[in-house]
Amino acid sequence: MKEVELIATAAAGVESAVKSEVIKLGFKDVTVDNGKIMFKGDISSIPRANLWLRCADRVLLKIGEFEALTFDELFTKTFALPWEEWITQDGKFTVLGKSVKSKLFSISDCQAIVKKAVVEKLKSKYHVEWFEENGPEYTIQVSLHKDIATLTIDTSGTALHKRGYREKNVEAPIKETLASAMITISYWNKSKPLLDCFCGSGTIPIEAALIGRNIAPGINRTFASEEWPSIGKDIWKQERVAALKAIDQDIKLKIHASDINPDAIELAKENAYLAGVDDCIEFYVSDFRNIRIKEDYGVIICNPPYGERISEQHEVEIINRDMGKVFSRYDTWSKYIITPSENFERLYGKKADKKRKFYNGNIKVDYYQYFGPKPGSV
Repeated sequence: MKEVELIATAAAGVESAVKSEVIKLGFKDVTVDNGKIMFKGDISSIPRANLWLRCADRVLLKIGEFEALTFDELFTKTFALPWEEWITQDGKFTVLGKSVKSKLFSISDCQAIVKKAVVEKLKSKYHVEWFEENGPEYTIQVSLHKDIATLTIDTSGTALHKRGYREKNVEAPIKETLASAMITISYWNKSKPLLDCFCGSGTIPIEAALIGRNIAPGINRTFASEEWPSIGKDIWKQERVAALKAIDQDIKLKIHASDINPDAIELAKENAYLAGVDDCIEFYVSDFRNIRIKEDYGVIICNPPYGERISEQHEVEIINRDMGKVFSRYDTWSKYIITPSENFERLYGKKADKKRKFYNGNIKVDYYQYFGPKPGSV
C-alpha cells in the first residue's frame, strides 16, 4: 500500500499521551512537536488512527511542506503538490489557514492563493474549467510557521472528541479527549478500581470504560475521509470490523461514578448506554464527602467544580479543603485532580507528587497527581 504521512493534532500538554497511543497502534517514524504528533503508515492508517486515537483532536494528511517567502512561491509550490491523488473532480473543498512568525502573515491572502493553486492543479488534471463541488468534503489547511508552509487535508471532519455518545451535557463538561489523556497519564489500568466522585455527565468513567473494554472511541461516528475514493470503503470496512472484533466483552471493570446532582447522574447513565458501557459503571447520587470506598487500592480521577464566577469561589475553596480531608482517609489510593485553582495544593493540604498543565477548552488547568503505594506494599 501507498505510504502516507499523518499529523495528529493535540491540545497543549496532551502530546505525550497521543504519542504513546500512536506508538501502541504500530505507526512508524513518530516525532513530536508543539501540538502535533507526526507519523507514517500505509493508507489503512487513516481509518485506524481516526477510529482509535483517544486523546488527539484531529488526524491530518500531510500533502507537502516547503519554505514560502513570497506569494508567488506559495502558489508555485502548492501547485506542484499531488492534490489530484486525493481530491476528486466533484470534491468540495475549503481552505483554512494560520500564520505564526512568517513573512506571509495575511491569512486570508494565503488561503486564497492556496485555493487558486489547488483549483488550477485540478483543472489541469481533470481538463475542466468549472467544478460542481457536490462530492466528498476536503478541508485543506495551510499552516505557516517561521516561513515554512505545511499543507494538509483534514481526514477527520468533526473533531475527534465528538464520540457520538454525549448528546447532552451538564454545565462545564470536560472534553472526551482530555478525559482520556487524564486516564492515560494516570497509573490506572483495567484491573484497578476507578472512582470519579464529581462525574457530571459521566465523561471520565465512560472514557475509562471504553479503554478498559478496548472499544475504539470512534466506532460509533463517521469521518470525512470515509467518502474519499482514494482510501475506499473496503479499507474503512476492514478497519471497523477489526475494531469490533477487538472489543473485550468479558472484562469485569470496577468503575464507580457519583455526583451530588441526580439529573447529572441520569444523564451520565444515558451517555454510558449510548457508549455501550452502561454495564461497566456503577452510578450513584452522593456528595463526595459521603463516599465510601470498599477496595483497598484504586485510583480517583476527577474534575471538581471550577467556580468561574466570583460568587462561587468561596464554595470551591471549601470543596478543595474538604477534598483533602476526605481523600486523606484513602491513603492507599492514587488521586488525580484537574482544576484551574492556583492555590489548590494549599487548600487541599498536600503538595502533589507531580503536576501537569493542560487546557480544558480555553481554561488553563493543572492536573495534580498524588501517587498511592503499589498494592501489597503497605
